[in-house]
Amino acid sequence: MDLQLLAALVAGIAVIVLVVLRTRLDAFVALLLAALVTGSIAGSAPGDTLDSLVTGFGNTLASIGIVIGLGVAVGKVLEVSGGADALARAFVRALGKDREAWALGGTGAVVSIPVFCDSGYVILNPLARSIARRQRRGYVALALALGCGMTLTHHLVPPTPGPLGVAGILGADLGGLILTGLVLSVLLLPVVVLYSAWVGPKLEDQVQPQVREAVYAGAGAATGAGAVAGGPGEEAPDPAAALGDPPAGATPHRPGAFRGALPLLVPLVLIVANTVTTAVDRDAQGVLQGDEGYEPSTLAQVFSFVGHPVVALIVGLVIAVYGLLPRWTSRRQVTGWLSDAAASAGLVILITGAGGGFGQVLRDSGVGQALADAVASLALPGVLVPFLVATLVRLAQGSGTVAMITAASVTAPLVGGLGVSALAAAIACCAGSMVFSYFNDSYFWVVTRFTGLEGTAALKGWSGLTTAAWAGSIPLVLLAGALL
Repeated sequence: MDLQLLAALVAGIAVIVLVVLRTRLDAFVALLLAALVTGSIAGSAPGDTLDSLVTGFGNTLASIGIVIGLGVAVGKVLEVSGGADALARAFVRALGKDREAWALGGTGAVVSIPVFCDSGYVILNPLARSIARRQRRGYVALALALGCGMTLTHHLVPPTPGPLGVAGILGADLGGLILTGLVLSVLLLPVVVLYSAWVGPKLEDQVQPQVREAVYAGAGAATGAGAVAGGPGEEAPDPAAALGDPPAGATPHRPGAFRGALPLLVPLVLIVANTVTTAVDRDAQGVLQGDEGYEPSTLAQVFSFVGHPVVALIVGLVIAVYGLLPRWTSRRQVTGWLSDAAASAGLVILITGAGGGFGQVLRDSGVGQALADAVASLALPGVLVPFLVATLVRLAQGSGTVAMITAASVTAPLVGGLGVSALAAAIACCAGSMVFSYFNDSYFWVVTRFTGLEGTAALKGWSGLTTAAWAGSIPLVLLAGALL
């Protein structure tokens, strides 16, 4: 590989890491600066670098920006309405006694698809505490299983913002990524639960005293999640407290699990139905994916419209607002929550767009092609390249979303040369970003604070668990590279 182009790539990634870790600026600015530095060192004219950056930013957001905003809005309504909590309790009831870790891991995986990990964990952690209090044991294992169940789908399944951004940057089929991400999440869930069951008892005596007191004090007297603390020395939050008190004569609002699942389930079914219908229609016509001359049937056109991620998530948001929120909820309250969701989605959208701009600079400057040629000469499966890039960036700066988007940006110009599909590359980016969550990851602090673990206990419990999930994904990523 040309040393100048190699230096450009190394400098670009180094800028991302240094800016995120050592300055007051965030990943959005870091990716923009990385694009400018990479283009300049690669020898592109300043105007050309700026044109590539702007073009890549716009093209990426054109395909994915609306979807991220809608997905976060659906998650916000699930959170404030109590729908996420209802799903959690249904999982626990369905799996029964002595399978609580499986129930919490599965609950976390489902809830984290539309709800950010941090807020989802705060909502559901009281359920883990309630179960541990009734059993008088096992809190660490339950809390870790819940947290890492959320990690799986947060990293692997759209409409979580990170995988959505990766799909947009790489041009991967969204329905295919949803299906593949769900399959990988199901296959990795046993790794999460078994590791939690193994390490939890070893760390139970290292839980901070105030957390131990909050979880186990009065064991046997508590009857529900509302009776336990939401954090050290705090009362547990009511999942639907944001709704306020019902008017006189109205019954308290408690949505059931089925209603809670609909805003999530309907969009996923529509998106996947679009993918499946198009594939079947192409097969019936004998036209392969990417070939010209395909004329979709009427049925395929209908599913192409209703199964487009934008339309599907609009449907999901309408179902959430009118199916989960009580009639007495005011329009002002709803618009306030949606505004909060838009604010939380804004930075993710900007980071995703900046990642697309960085990828376009890599393409246009020649860095991407040079890296592809260099990688092609190595005895390394092509699908491991985005996986390892995501891993290194995650270790360096902590954010899984930034890691997978950076890996997608670096990989986008290489996909053809690596001999892997865009879908396989997307899975590799997402899976590689799960590795070793530790001090530079905000979610690390959420999980370990609520679990009551510090120092080496936190590293052995949470960092070890996320690394186990990452390691378990390696053979699945290799299999995806071979089959997809």
